[in-house]
Amino acid sequence: MDKKLNVIITDSDATMRNILKNYLKNIDGAELCAEFDSPQDCIDKAKNTPDCVLIIDLAAENALQTISLIHQSARQVRIIALSDLTTTSSIIRALRAGAIEYLTKPVTETAFCALIRGFVENDGDVSTNSCKVISTFSNKGGIGKTSIAVNTAVEIADMTKEKVALIDLNLQLGDVSTFLDLNPGFDIAYIAKNLDNMDDSELIQSLSQYKNSTLYVVADPINIEKSKEITSEQIDALIKRLKKIFSYIIIDVSTSIDAKSIKALDISDVILLVAVVNLPAVRNLQRCMNMFEKLGYSREKIKLVLNRYMENEEIKTSDIEDVVKQKVYWKIPNNYLTMMSAVNKGAPVSRINPDSNIAINYKEFASKLCDYLITSRLQNK
Repeated sequence: MDKKLNVIITDSDATMRNILKNYLKNIDGAELCAEFDSPQDCIDKAKNTPDCVLIIDLAAENALQTISLIHQSARQVRIIALSDLTTTSSIIRALRAGAIEYLTKPVTETAFCALIRGFVENDGDVSTNSCKVISTFSNKGGIGKTSIAVNTAVEIADMTKEKVALIDLNLQLGDVSTFLDLNPGFDIAYIAKNLDNMDDSELIQSLSQYKNSTLYVVADPINIEKSKEITSEQIDALIKRLKKIFSYIIIDVSTSIDAKSIKALDISDVILLVAVVNLPAVRNLQRCMNMFEKLGYSREKIKLVLNRYMENEEIKTSDIEDVVKQKVYWKIPNNYLTMMSAVNKGAPVSRINPDSNIAINYKEFASKLCDYLITSRLQNK
């Protein structure tokens, strides 16, 4: 193998560095290119080394800040966090900062070699696996599905500082651009048609960036007739391509049950099944759950979200859970004035009234959702 994976080890413990270097000698296709005892010293080397894997000890001062800095400025660097802590919170902090893997001390040769060989065999490309896809879905319109998609996407982008793609898959009457007061230069029909001829830079430029955030929108077709030309295969190709660039993808799925919607739901890691608390909505939830079961989706993949929730509802949360045999994952409070002000001004609720109960709720929702996705990834290894 001519092409080598360049490994940088950063650990203040010389003994630990020597152990990892000895492990590395037994891995074809990977070699040590530098070692450091301080995180700050490795920054320039990591940023300027091609095909680079950086192993960094979290016990060092400013380790998390260094991970975050390298992750933001040199996304091609694959970062492995090294620690003697095994708590979920410590793992989540490292992955949120930008690490893509987490090794606990003492590091066994088996675990280390399996991880590095995985990078070598996949040519270091792990971005597709690290992206998480979240879809909002309901088979009934007018219950706030788009609002949830938009506000959740904004909060995840604000919280993680990662690149987030928001796809409007309501191909005939989408509202995502309106909710964010965007005037897209290109829409999903154009992008899907020209995807094969775009490099990553051109693809990002074809999306609509929300203000100066890390949120990018794939807008619905300007011409309704164009929506009929988009195929499920194009939707699949677009999402897979975006997964190589973005850390999170939020899809506002149409209420229509067609091949395009099912393709998006199939590829999703999480489906936010949205409902309001009334009898027709509960019946619709039953239909959706039956459909998901036929599609082979696990119940863990489905997250039941109650929108416009009020504590004095006649139908109780426990009643809904008993009927649909699914726990309620989240409840978004009913705040008509703030929500309508946000919609009318084309802004997320956090920009309209950040101290409102619904704005705070969305921040907490995004935090819980991100923690769930990161924890699930660790459990699935």
